[in-house]
This record gives sequence, structure tokens and C-alpha cells, in this order.
Amino acid sequence: MDLYEYQGKQYFARFGVPVSPGEAVDTVEDALGAAERLGYPVVVKAQVRVGGRGKAGGVRLAADAAATRAAAEAILGLDIKGHVVRRLWVERATDIAAEYYASFTLDRTNKTHLCMVSAEGGVEIEQVAAENPEAIARLAIDPLDGLDLEAARALASRAQIPTAALDGVAQVLVDLYRCYEQGDADLVEVNPLVLTPDGRVHALDAKVTLDDSAAFRHPEWEPWRDLESLEPRERLARERGLQYVGLDGDVGIIANGAGLAMSTCDVVEQVGGKPANFLDIGGGASADVMASALEVITTDEKVRAILVNVFGGITRCDEVARGIVQALGRVHITAPIVVRLDGTNAEEARAILAEHASETLQALPTMLEAARRASELAKEAR
Repeated sequence: MDLYEYQGKQYFARFGVPVSPGEAVDTVEDALGAAERLGYPVVVKAQVRVGGRGKAGGVRLAADAAATRAAAEAILGLDIKGHVVRRLWVERATDIAAEYYASFTLDRTNKTHLCMVSAEGGVEIEQVAAENPEAIARLAIDPLDGLDLEAARALASRAQIPTAALDGVAQVLVDLYRCYEQGDADLVEVNPLVLTPDGRVHALDAKVTLDDSAAFRHPEWEPWRDLESLEPRERLARERGLQYVGLDGDVGIIANGAGLAMSTCDVVEQVGGKPANFLDIGGGASADVMASALEVITTDEKVRAILVNVFGGITRCDEVARGIVQALGRVHITAPIVVRLDGTNAEEARAILAEHASETLQALPTMLEAARRASELAKEAR
């Protein structure tokens, strides 16, 4: 789950990361009220989950009420790379002596956490990496060891952070790491991390991606889920507890497990078909789950055929088959469905599906055969 800047700063503050005081608002009048409480000058920032806000006119400095009103009116409703601004972050302006960069993320290849620090902040880190890769200092962090103040200071020094800012940057790095680790984030990034003329270091921006797999530990995340910004099918899937990502093809995909769903998309591509989506129903495949999955997929007018690919481990295939049959009685389906079931009680499951076989429902023994048949049916219906 990607957070908006203001949410990321609120998350940072929980772990002691210093941030500028500010308020999130949805109207021009609320922006004026926030600015009065914070004290001028302020910065009015568009809240969208995309970069390039400044270049698009989504970040404006305001020295008084008139400028704040003008900024809020100009930014609210602004389209930034396809994202319409509906919320603003009004923040007390900060005097800046220097700008740095800091981030923590997971290095899956090396199975460590990765910290990156650069004295060249304020620009995209990809640009720094391309033009001056030596300007980025990296540190692999063993999750069992963590990051202490000494290691953070040494890393900041390697990044050529000036002596005047070393202690402040090191402390922010330690606090950011706690936010990243204890806060169950996949990414925390500050660009820029700023040094003020009076020697203070704090986060002027915040980019945070939370690990959805850890959501059960964080009920406080629920208000941050922005269902309104999702595409309708994705929103419906989220409401039904399903993992769905829309694609451009015409073969609807239902599978149990993210790995199997991705493999199913790959196989459909391999046989010449085009996946219309990624949909993971997880470990359950009851009639309710299958009905929800079919309902989500059938809202996509591009879908010409549906491929259900389930491997029964703990989940029994005969229960899956009964769920599919019951779901067909509850959801109006016009596209043909091809089913591949394998694993626990697969033979019983195939017998159940055979009793209900029709032009709408077909069962095939292997993933390759099922993918090929679903792709053929989709092509015939184009």
C-alpha cells in the first residue's frame, strides 16, 4: 500500500523522524485555516501518488492568505499524470541550507535490507545513479543486526554528507530504519532530507510503501486504504478480499496463489493468448469466493473466456469444483469457463465438473491444455 506524502510524514513522526508541521485539507477554506494556524509562509502541496508534482504546478509557496487561496484553487482538481488532486498538504515553509537523499528497501537478491544515502538530494535518485553513481553510498543491513548510530554515521560520511550534518543525518537514518522495520514497510524514502540554516535535519518529503502482508498487525492502516482511487474492478476485488490487477487481454484468470496466478498468465501468453487480469483467490475456493472472483472478472467487457487454474494442497479440489458449480448458479456468465484442477481429490473434482460439462464449462487435465483452450475460445469470440 502506497501512502500519500502526508500519511508518510505522519508515519515517520510515530518513529521520531522529524518532519515539518502541516495539515491535510480538502477545501480552499480549510487550506486558509491551516495556513493561519501554522503561520506564514507555507507550502501548499498536491497529494497524489506520483512524482513530478512540482513541475506540474502541484507545489506552491504562499506568503500570505491571498497566495494560499490562489495556490489551493489552482492545485485542487489539477490532473497530474492522470491523478486528479482532491487533497492538499499545507506545511510550514522550511529554510533550506542543503538537500540530501535517504531510503531503505529490501534487497531480495542478497536477502538483506538496503540503505541508500546521497548528498545529492532534491532530484530523482535514478538521475543521480545514471549521472554520478559514486554519489550514492549503499549499506546492506542484516535484519538480525539492524542499524546502529555508529554504522549510520559511517554510511553518511561515505555519502559525503558534510560534518555539520553528520550527526543529524545519522540519527534520522536510525529512526527511519525503525520506521521501515518495525513499521512493516517495503520502502521508506526521503527526498529531500534537508539541513536547515540553524543545523537541524528533517524530512521534507516522504514516500512510504507498506507491506500488505503485514496488515493483520496494523489495524491502524485501514483508514489509509484509498478505495476510491482504484479502478472499479480493483475496488470490487479489494472489497471482496481478492488480489486483482487488470491487464489488457481477453482471457480472464482465476488462480489460487500469487505464484500460480503469475504462471498462468505466462502460460496463456506462451500459447498465444492475452491475459485480461491477474486474480489470486488465495487459499479459499468456496462458492462465495468463486462467485466473487467470477463477478469481478465478468465486469470486464473485454473478457471473452475465463481460465480457472487451481492446485489443491490444503484446499481440496472437490470443494473447489463444488464451489465453481454453485457460483455458476449465482453469477450470470456469458464467457465460457475452462477449468484445470490438480492436487488433493483432483479425480473427484473432475467427476463433479464432468456432470456439469457444457459449452459454458469445460475441464482439462493440464495447465497448458486449459490455457490453450481458453485462448482459442477467446479468439473465436473476438
